[in-house]
Amino acid sequence: MNQAVAADPLLSTDFIQEMVKQMRAIDSYGNYDGWSVEKILAPYVVTKEQRREMPIIGDPDEILIARIKAFYNAVSSLIEKECGLMASPVVNINHEGFGRVLITVGKLVVMDKTLRDVHRYGYESLSKMKDEGDKLLSVALEIIGKYPEVAGM
Repeated sequence: MNQAVAADPLLSTDFIQEMVKQMRAIDSYGNYDGWSVEKILAPYVVTKEQRREMPIIGDPDEILIARIKAFYNAVSSLIEKECGLMASPVVNINHEGFGRVLITVGKLVVMDKTLRDVHRYGYESLSKMKDEGDKLLSVALEIIGKYPEVAGM
């Protein structure tokens, strides 16, 4: 564990560690080798000032879409870790930056989120990103607990 992770307990949480794994997984050329956790996850942090500078209308690029998929893959991976059932994310984003994300476990939809203006995607801080991931995980696990027979199909 590097010193930054040891110094900041946020960086050692399951969600942040899973996000780093997902980001490293999409780095097929090894560009992130040797990078710190903060540097790998920096593109997820978009301040209010940065968001204001972005155009209202914009087209997302493939790198941004890959980051969005990595976020929902991390949530899915943590669902699997918690309940032992395979969770499958489905991300569908059109060229204008609108779309939908579903996460299914068995035949059960445990998350359904509409995406808008994804070219402006990001969180105020890594802590807020973790909170959002934890919230999605909590709701998904609650739904699985309520309908275990459907989730197990």
